Amino acid sequence: MAASPFMREALAAARRVRGTTSPNPYVGAVLVRDGRVVATGATAPYGGPHAEAAAIAAAPDARGADLYVTLEPCFPFEGKRTRPCSEAIRDAGIRRVVVALEDPDARVAGRGIALLRHAGIEVEVGDGADEARDLLRPYIKHRQTGLPYVIAKFAASLDGRTATATGDSKWITGEAARDLGHQQRAWVDAIMVGSGTVLADDPSLTARPGGKLSERQPVRVILDARGRVPATARLFKEPGTTIVATSYTAPATWKGELTAAGALVLECEAGATGINLDQLLRTLAQRSIVSIWAEGGAALLGALFDARHVDEVWAFIAPVVIGGGGLPAVGGEGVLRVADAWRIADPIVESVGNDILVRGYTGDWSPGG
Repeated sequence: MAASPFMREALAAARRVRGTTSPNPYVGAVLVRDGRVVATGATAPYGGPHAEAAAIAAAPDARGADLYVTLEPCFPFEGKRTRPCSEAIRDAGIRRVVVALEDPDARVAGRGIALLRHAGIEVEVGDGADEARDLLRPYIKHRQTGLPYVIAKFAASLDGRTATATGDSKWITGEAARDLGHQQRAWVDAIMVGSGTVLADDPSLTARPGGKLSERQPVRVILDARGRVPATARLFKEPGTTIVATSYTAPATWKGELTAAGALVLECEAGATGINLDQLLRTLAQRSIVSIWAEGGAALLGALFDARHVDEVWAFIAPVVIGGGGLPAVGGEGVLRVADAWRIADPIVESVGNDILVRGYTGDWSPGG
C-alpha cells in the first residue's frame, strides 16, 4: 500500500534520524487532528524517547487525535530502557493509530498492536508498508537473522579495475561520487575494510560529507588475520571507535600495540580469508552494529559475496579504462557459470557527476522473509 500524505510525513521524520538510533530502529510519528498535523516525533539516540513518545510530548493535547507511525509501537519486555510506546499511546487517549509495518523484533511482533486494540483503540496496519520496509531493511535483517545488513561498495573503471597494477587508485571516481560515499558512511553503523586497503592507502575511514567531519562517526572495522596493520596507521588517530578483527594466532605483541593505540581487538576463528566472517558479523551484531558499509578491498568483498553476506551493492563506475594488470573490484572464489552470478534485483542506475552509480539488492535475504 502506498503511503498516505500523513504517513509520508512520518517517513520523512524517520529518514532525518537514520543512523543515529542503533540498535533501535529509526522511526517517525505524526499526530493528526481535524486533518492537519499537530506534532511530529522521531526516535532519539539509544536510551532516549521513541518517536511516538516524542510526538505525544510535543502535542498540546493528544486526546482524540490520530497517530501515524512508521513501525509498530513497542511492547513491554524485560530489559527495556524506555516506557513502552503502546502504553503511552493508550494513556494519552489517542483515538486511532495507523501503523506502516509490524515490528519484526520477536519481543514485540504484533503485541503492541494487540495491546492498543485491547484498549479500544482503532488500529490500521499497512499504510506505507513498502516504503517503511525499504527504509528499515538494516533493522529488519538484524532482528530476523542476528546479522548486520551489509552494503558492498566499490569504485571501478569501465573495465572493472579499482586500481592500477602498482596499486594507485586516487582517484578513479570524481568528487561527487566520493562525497556521496561519505554521505553513506555518515549514517551506517560501521565501515569495514581489509588490511590490504589500510596498508595500500593509509585511509582515515571517517565520514566527511561536504568535506566536513561528521559529529557522529561510524565504527571502523579492520580485518587483519596476520597482524599486518601497524599501530601507527592513520585511522587509529581519528575520532570514533576502531575494531580490529584478527585470528587467535596473530602475534600477541602486535595485538598489545593496537590495544595501546586505542583499538578494540576481536579474536576470531579461522575462515576462508583468515577470519570466520559469520562469527565476526554475529559478534558485531551483538555489539549493536546493525548496518555495515564494506569498502574493500577485493579479497574482503569477494569473501563477503562468496559467503552470501552481501545485501546491497553500490558500484560507482568511472568513464576510464585502466587495463593491463589492474586490480579487480571483487575477488574471492566467484562463480564458474554466468548463470550462477549474483544478480542485482531492481537495479537503480543514476549519474553522479561524470560517473555512473549502479545500486540494488542482492543476497539470499529479503525483508519479506
